[in-house]
Amino acid sequence: MNAYGLEIQVKNLPVLDQGFIPMAAFCRDFEKSAENGKEIAVAVERNQGQTAVRRFKIHGTPAMAAADAAYVDRTVKMLLWAYGGFKVMICGDDAVAKTVADAYKAGGSREFDANFMSRVYERPFEVVALPLSDTPAPYSLPQSVGRNLDGCRIGFDAGGSDRKVSAVVDGVSVYSEEVVWFPKTNADPDYHYNGILEAFRTAASKMPRVDAIGVSSAGVYVDNRAMVASLFLKVPEELFDKKVKDIYIRAASEFNVPLEVANDGDVTALAGAMSLNKNKILGIAMGTSEAAGYVDAEGNITGWLNELAFAPVDLQEDAMVDEWSGDKGCGVKYFSQDGVIKLAPRAGLTLDESLSPAEKLKAVQLELNMGNENVRDIYRSIGVYLGHTLAYYAMYYEIGDVLLLGRVMSGEGGDLILAEATRVLAEEYPECKELELHLPDEKIRRVGQSVAAASLPKI
Repeated sequence: MNAYGLEIQVKNLPVLDQGFIPMAAFCRDFEKSAENGKEIAVAVERNQGQTAVRRFKIHGTPAMAAADAAYVDRTVKMLLWAYGGFKVMICGDDAVAKTVADAYKAGGSREFDANFMSRVYERPFEVVALPLSDTPAPYSLPQSVGRNLDGCRIGFDAGGSDRKVSAVVDGVSVYSEEVVWFPKTNADPDYHYNGILEAFRTAASKMPRVDAIGVSSAGVYVDNRAMVASLFLKVPEELFDKKVKDIYIRAASEFNVPLEVANDGDVTALAGAMSLNKNKILGIAMGTSEAAGYVDAEGNITGWLNELAFAPVDLQEDAMVDEWSGDKGCGVKYFSQDGVIKLAPRAGLTLDESLSPAEKLKAVQLELNMGNENVRDIYRSIGVYLGHTLAYYAMYYEIGDVLLLGRVMSGEGGDLILAEATRVLAEEYPECKELELHLPDEKIRRVGQSVAAASLPKI
């Protein structure tokens, strides 16, 4: 297939999406084509001076300008949504730097990304040009958190429909409870605060003392502060800044013990790592959106964003657009209920438009359970998407194992996705064929989310 004047070799395409242009295949063939081209680098700075860097070559010719622009655009995008950052440095080409800066300015094609990052890091977003010789060195401060099982700990898991808390003594849960709550529809931050504090106090009452508190919560957290979080969607912005950003810090202050707050995707990956006794785990949950978390080679949570719902997957021109970010070909439309719904008509399935997305997913799953062979092509297609995309993620993450979760991965559909992804990795990306994909089994479920959360802080 041809994209941006570049011939791309792909053996496996989704049966229901033959126009799919996988990022991994595009990058592989672009880099081969540009191996005698001009070297540049992209660096992205985030909190505490941490910096992610990617060096590569572009063609630097008018004939390949479109391919160069696409490669740079998607590289910046992936660096930002995998690692996070408020400052992009384009090193070695001022013209490329200007193109990127124009995209990320007010009114530009990537304005959403710039505003999101500015909010997360509480810094103005900027794009600067530097000489190649001034490319900064990579720098990171991975957090050595988790797997701490000593003492009396509270583990709290804040979900969108219920909150879970555990009292954990020397690694054993002595008490757990789940309480239904409605954080996403409640605009009063005191509702959230009181629910969190009640959970903490309940767990504390089941132990002789409290030595540490660990929290697993959806959203982006920097230094234990909530920067962006869908749990508090209805809270007005001025109240969010005043009462939500430090909500876990305030609730834990009553106990005066170490606190660690981590994204729920990271804690899921940590729970998998603890159960499998492995590191280098990427966790991907396919539900309402695509959620991800990562545990590195040393068993650390990295502090990266891991917001792969916004990361690139597909380069085809008519790829589905994400309504929130305004970008197309990003993970949320491939690895979530939206991905299933998108493919359903192509499999000959007509879904009632009055149904919610979750209900549409259930309708597709019911058809699968009834033996509709065409519906299997939906899941096979998602599996092909996934195999190609895991190879792309492996360019940015050191991955040994992948943990696949969420409603889309349940039942026979999950088995079909896993089988196809494994096959595509083996056939197209031999460098990734050792990746091991897992669906949650009893071994992985042995360490629950709230217990993994409890293990986050060191005493």
